[in-house]
Amino acid sequence: MKKRFFDLFLALILFVSMLTLATSTRPVAGKSTAPNVTVVKLDGPLNPIWKEILQRAIDRSVTNSSSAVIIELNTTGGSIDLMNDLIQEILASPTPVVVYVYPQGSMAASAGTLLVLSGKVSAMAPNTILGAASPVGDQGTDLSTTEELKTKEALKATVRSLIAWRGADAVVLAEQAIDQAKAASVDEAKQVGLIDIVAKDEGDLLNQLDGRVVIVNGSQMTLHTQNAIINETPITAVENVLGLLTDPNLIFILLVVGAQAILIEISHPGGWVPGVVGVVLLALSIYGLGLLPVNYVGLIFMGIAFVLYILDIKAPTHGALTVVGTASFIAGGLVLFNSASVPSFANVSVFLVVGMGLFLGATFMGLVLLAVYAMQTPIRTGSEILVGKEGHAITAIDPTGIAHVGGEQWSAHLAKNAKPIAPDDPIIVEEVQGVKLIVSKKK
Repeated sequence: MKKRFFDLFLALILFVSMLTLATSTRPVAGKSTAPNVTVVKLDGPLNPIWKEILQRAIDRSVTNSSSAVIIELNTTGGSIDLMNDLIQEILASPTPVVVYVYPQGSMAASAGTLLVLSGKVSAMAPNTILGAASPVGDQGTDLSTTEELKTKEALKATVRSLIAWRGADAVVLAEQAIDQAKAASVDEAKQVGLIDIVAKDEGDLLNQLDGRVVIVNGSQMTLHTQNAIINETPITAVENVLGLLTDPNLIFILLVVGAQAILIEISHPGGWVPGVVGVVLLALSIYGLGLLPVNYVGLIFMGIAFVLYILDIKAPTHGALTVVGTASFIAGGLVLFNSASVPSFANVSVFLVVGMGLFLGATFMGLVLLAVYAMQTPIRTGSEILVGKEGHAITAIDPTGIAHVGGEQWSAHLAKNAKPIAPDDPIIVEEVQGVKLIVSKKK
């Protein structure tokens, strides 16, 4: 009895000791005196998904008590409306936002320029550029004189509200980027005070940010970033897929394959798979077209091409409409992405456009040839299809008898001048007269 009590007492002491140890060490393990920063990477043309990604980074920075949110930016620009939404998120962030054009070789062009200027601190890596912010229309075309003037003045007013404190030289360079599409190197931007820091990498940036004082929502904040822990903002698989839809080559392929799948469904109704695949691919391509400055006149040419393809199959013109349709398709693909007024970053491979056009042309030409062949082939139905068929005699045929042809038994009659046929002899059908076959012995 005493031994059992002693064992229980030891077990209780051991449990209390472990509980005390865990309780006393938990705060020490969870507490860290090292500062942290939240990093989010935005790469490619401006994308509506960026709004959600950026907001998630800001929310994580608040949860983690981050010293700053660092946006690693590499963009060729995008929609002005989307740019304004992103700027509003940056300005409203309770955590100071640092916009960093990174890595080396990157750019913050067009709308990306204003994103850089909206940060509490603006930084660039060596061999990066900033500027070329002249606005273009939603379809990549030049704006009308009045519309262009209004848009540029609105952008310049935004620039002045963002960087007036940086001085007149910085404002002049930023306005030139809008008026004259001027691009500035990292050294030029730093010289006039358009950016604050030139940093070769994240570590260099954190060292230079440490101790800087910024104004956030009217209050002064001092950045503590020396040896800061970097918290990367994760990007979901769906967001990665949607991000790929800023690639004009991929959009073009989705558009063409999707349209072709829909045509297959229309021409062969009942097979739901091509229809579903076509709808999904077309939906993705339309989403991508909404992200890039494209010339939708190209879509008209491509649509005309598919109409000509269908007409050539339904009412064959021996391939003439297919040839014209192929030329229209190639012209449409080039105008859609490669017109002179569309920025170079939205260009699709000319080889891809021409190659896809020739492939489609060859495919539909093959269908046209099959249709022509079908039209020229005499239509034979019912018993007429038995002419030329082979079989065998079931009974003697002299001059009449029973024959087995095409899996069935038929009344048979000897052809003119044909020799009598013995049972099981091979025969060939010469003619059909009602339900009677005119046959002769196969030689």
